[in-house]
Amino acid sequence: MIRRELKRLPFRRPAGFWRRLERLVRFRLVVPIMRSRHSPEHTARGVMVGLICACLPSPVGQMAIALAVWVVARRLFNWDFSLIQGIAWTWTTNVFTAAPCYYVFFLTGQILLGRWDDLTGYDSFVQVFTTALSGETGFIDSILTLGKVLVLDWGLAMWIGALPWAALFGWLGYRLGFKFVIAYHAARARRMARRAAHEAARAARAQA
Repeated sequence: MIRRELKRLPFRRPAGFWRRLERLVRFRLVVPIMRSRHSPEHTARGVMVGLICACLPSPVGQMAIALAVWVVARRLFNWDFSLIQGIAWTWTTNVFTAAPCYYVFFLTGQILLGRWDDLTGYDSFVQVFTTALSGETGFIDSILTLGKVLVLDWGLAMWIGALPWAALFGWLGYRLGFKFVIAYHAARARRMARRAAHEAARAARAQA
C-alpha cells in the first residue's frame, strides 16, 4: 500500500526537458522580478540591460559586462537599474543558446555588410563553438580560441549583427518587464484586499 501511495506522489515522476526548462526560466528570470522591491522602472531597466548584454558576443562574459555597465552608469551618469535583474537576464544566452544566437547575429552582420556570398553554414559554425567550449584543450586555450572567433574571425559581422537585435530585445525587455511588474503588483494588491476583507468579515461574524 505504501508503494502504491508513493507512486502517486509527483516527485516520483522525473520532469521532462521542457518542464525543467520552464522551472529554470521561472526561478532564474521570473521570480527575481516578482521579488523585486524597487519601482517598476528600476526593475524594467535591469531586464533591458540584461537582455542587451546577453546579445553582445563578448568572450569576457555578459555578466561581467552587466556589472561594468551598472558601475559606470551609477558613478558617471547617475543612472541606476536592478543589478540582480541585469545579471539574471544575461542567462538568456548560455551554453545551450549561444551558438544559434551568435549564428543569427553573424548572418545579420554579413547581410548588413553586403557579404551575401559569405554566409557560413550553421553546422560549421556550431562545430567551431563546440570545439572552443569543449574544454579538451584546457580552459585558457578554450577562452583564447573563443576570443579569436568572436574578435578576429567573425567578430565584426557578429558585433554589427548583434546591435539591432540588442536594441530590439532591450526595448521589448523594458516594455514587457514594466508591464509585468505593474500587473503583478496590481494582482498582489487585489489578493491582499480580498484577504483583508475576508478577515474583517470573519471577525465581524465572530463578534456578532
